[in-house]
Amino acid sequence: MFNFNPLYLAPFCLLLFACTPETSVKRAEEKPSSQFEEHPFSAVARLTDGIPAMAWIENGELYNPEALIPSQCYTKTEGKYNPCYVCHQSYDASEKRVNDLNDGFLQGTYGFSDQGRINSWVNLFTDRTGYIESLSDDVILDYIDTENYTTWTQWMDDNWTGVNPNLKGLHLGADAFDTNGLALDGSRWVAYKFKSLPSTFWPTNGSTNDVMIRLSPEFSELNGEFSESVYFANLSLVEMAIKTLDEIRVNALNEAEIGIDLDGDGVVSVSTDKMLSREHYLGDASTVPVTRSLFPVGTEFMHTVRYLGLDEGQQITQSKRMKEIRYSRKNQFMTPAKITSVNYGERKEKHYENLPAVQDYGDKGMSNRQGWTIWGFIEDQNGELRKQHFEEQFFCMGCHKSVGATVDTVFSFARKKEGADGWGYTNLRDIKDRPNIGELEGEYLTYLKRVGGGDEFRQNQEMIARWFNKDGSVKEDEIRALDSVYELITPSVERAMQLNKAYHQIVTEQSYIYGRDVNLTPATNVYRQVDFDEFPLMPEFRYVWDIRLDWQE
Repeated sequence: MFNFNPLYLAPFCLLLFACTPETSVKRAEEKPSSQFEEHPFSAVARLTDGIPAMAWIENGELYNPEALIPSQCYTKTEGKYNPCYVCHQSYDASEKRVNDLNDGFLQGTYGFSDQGRINSWVNLFTDRTGYIESLSDDVILDYIDTENYTTWTQWMDDNWTGVNPNLKGLHLGADAFDTNGLALDGSRWVAYKFKSLPSTFWPTNGSTNDVMIRLSPEFSELNGEFSESVYFANLSLVEMAIKTLDEIRVNALNEAEIGIDLDGDGVVSVSTDKMLSREHYLGDASTVPVTRSLFPVGTEFMHTVRYLGLDEGQQITQSKRMKEIRYSRKNQFMTPAKITSVNYGERKEKHYENLPAVQDYGDKGMSNRQGWTIWGFIEDQNGELRKQHFEEQFFCMGCHKSVGATVDTVFSFARKKEGADGWGYTNLRDIKDRPNIGELEGEYLTYLKRVGGGDEFRQNQEMIARWFNKDGSVKEDEIRALDSVYELITPSVERAMQLNKAYHQIVTEQSYIYGRDVNLTPATNVYRQVDFDEFPLMPEFRYVWDIRLDWQE
């Protein structure tokens, strides 16, 4: 069971008055309401017994009340293979991190409830080879090249009562943006280049993706009029705040238009490529203070998860068809002290092995209790995008609510390619394997060595054949010689087609609550049930890690 150290909670004793243990998942009615419905759960994990996943949903029952625990947490680590460190981290108090969840101890213990002890992600143990063989490459290529985004935008316009994040032509990928990443449709979404978190979002493990950011309108306006210089100056201030930088390289900004010396050279020029950090944002957002490690209120993110497409040269790229659209918005500013209080509640939840708690406001999103609401859309049985059901959405909170490695509960922006070079639609060929802050070796190279494979479960045989020697060691020199991460983390065309077909079966089954990991054959390095008496990892194989990257060459 959980080994409690009283020193772990000592700094938070004064916050007890602000925290109340919550032992059930809370779900709001579909219409915005302050009333919440309680959902009781048995203490024993449910068995699927051949029950179609949608049967749970159609009958109003939760299959997995611990859906916040992702499948990766059930990896058989053998005490030494560590994929856990990219989520679970604790940092020295001297760093004054706003995310002070300090859950690095989870690299060494299972903080699960009795319900979470059972691995409910049964799709991990499904053999999909028969289904893969039944589909031709032409059929799956035609499917993933048929976009499902336009129909979704029309449905949103007609039916959605919450924020509509519509960005015209997003299925076209890079063609929806200018060279700086600014959306061509005037929606003010901005695409950025980032290094995908190891290793679920590596294409070799099943999906491609992209991410866009949008700030509240006042951050892109000067005297009520749109200003690209003001917008990118404020986006750069956000980047410096999230990465705790003092200065940053920018695309040519017009200081004269803004009326401020941005680079500190004493001259207000018509073009500068450097910007210093400031206490307040610019333009019509000039009264908003810049807060270290926090996004301003009104920040939005849109993240699309896609199939493995092929371009004309048979190179892996984003497909037109989307598996998922994920959206988040920061609605409330929470001070670092308030976030500390919320994190204390999370720690108590883990200590007492309680079931997790969230609040769902229907079309207005699901709250992560740190100022953000999150919602998502996923393919229906016919391949059209639909709103996620409660439990499908609940799953997303495991990463955007309860891990210590993120910055303001967001992964990707802290991993944006730094400065001016990082604005534009993401492209793996533009990303090198740079190290994390505090590390010397490339991040992905380090990950392969620490995990002992090309995915959390060490089941990606193509990655093992390509980048590991027969003795299990990593081909370090070959990886260091690569020009970009594209060569390292994209699959062969054959594997790409297999992964696309395997996921398509999950779509036809609508079995997302049983797991959306794309495995071709049953996983073997995964527990069906966790033994609380075992340590996930021995002390010498636990690591301190920074999600941010060192982009200086």
